[in-house]
Amino acid sequence: MSPSATTNGTKGSIETPPRAPSPVHNFGTLAVHAGSPHDPSTGAVIEAISLSTTFAQTGVGKPIGAYEYTRSSNPNRENFETAVAALEKAKYALAFASGSASTAVILQSLAAGSHVISVSDVYGGTHRYFTQVATAHGVQVTFTPSIELDVASQIRPNETKLIWIETPSNPTLKLVDIRAVATVAHQHGIMVVVDNTFLSPYIQNPLDHGADIVVHSVTKYINGHSDVLMGACAFNSPELKQRLTFLQNAIGAVPSAFDSWLAHRGLKTLHLRAREASHNAHLIATTLSTSPHVLLVNYPGLPSHPHHAIHLKQHRNGMGGGMLSFRINGGKEAAERFCQTTQIFVLAESLGGVESLCEVPSSMTHAGIPKEAREKVGVWDDLVRLSCGVEDGEDLKRDVLQALERAVVWPKVNGMIKSGEHANGETANGAVKDGKLVNRAV
Repeated sequence: MSPSATTNGTKGSIETPPRAPSPVHNFGTLAVHAGSPHDPSTGAVIEAISLSTTFAQTGVGKPIGAYEYTRSSNPNRENFETAVAALEKAKYALAFASGSASTAVILQSLAAGSHVISVSDVYGGTHRYFTQVATAHGVQVTFTPSIELDVASQIRPNETKLIWIETPSNPTLKLVDIRAVATVAHQHGIMVVVDNTFLSPYIQNPLDHGADIVVHSVTKYINGHSDVLMGACAFNSPELKQRLTFLQNAIGAVPSAFDSWLAHRGLKTLHLRAREASHNAHLIATTLSTSPHVLLVNYPGLPSHPHHAIHLKQHRNGMGGGMLSFRINGGKEAAERFCQTTQIFVLAESLGGVESLCEVPSSMTHAGIPKEAREKVGVWDDLVRLSCGVEDGEDLKRDVLQALERAVVWPKVNGMIKSGEHANGETANGAVKDGKLVNRAV
């Protein structure tokens, strides 16, 4: 449907204006209006859900409008793709049934015998695809923990076709200087793909820094409500548009019209949610960094982060995003106790929703990666990953502090009670009151 379509109603002609021509509007305006034409027949400001799988034709091979069959194209999916392209400052975007489907289609676009260079600490599902699926159709992947330093040495002439970056990485929140890698890659005619799931288009636009394709698990921040499974990629090349659109249709890993409608609705508040989540994550990261129960905090927004300078260069307004991870004193058992004793943070996989989540990557999202490979990139058994939602930040802070207390201090207290409790309820290190050790020396 054309945004400038007109219709004759009872009061004459109704003209729907163009929706937010991209260069002249800021992010929030684009989020609300891009890909959101008013219905020319009713004036509805929110699009209808087009659930039809097929569309009538006036003659053989002559569809009434732009749509023939919903796997090939659908009004809701097309509007959502328009919105994603606008927010990523891209000419084109394509939506898929999941973030993993987006990864699969991009890798399927490579010829057999192609070579890919990837950062080491990628999402577990991406690692699984690279190591167990891509190899089946003749694509080899090399993982490197320091891609900016050694990307040139990893390139195989006439074989390397793609470099895959996550920045921040999952779950250690390492950053990559996209421009530095893209500069080397483009000298050799190699494409650069950046997984932007952890930050969303609001905080980072990889195409602005030289990437050729940006991918998202739409399930996360773009949709933002933990009720849609989807993926997307955005890019500027007409050749990529032709190739990836062909694969999108041929493979058929496309989202439903309803999911596209839901994700588009979620996208309209992305800037509000991402801003609040980033604010909350910074508060939590700062709190954790001062706790004696925490060994290390991974958060790009902290000055102590080794890639803080990249963060300031690549992220909007110095925002660190809503994700962080930390190593807790007490090993795997303490990490598990922390996640089981939070009262607001929900123990669950995924991220980017309005609700806050926590998990232990080594036992959950990254369990499929061998232990040695995990630990090489910093995914230790005592690592906890947090996705900060949009709840009140002070409530989240209190929740983290009480969970740290229960996870690290209480087991020590219980051990003291069992081994050294006095008859009057005193221990060698203090008094036990309401389950807590008072005046403790921990």
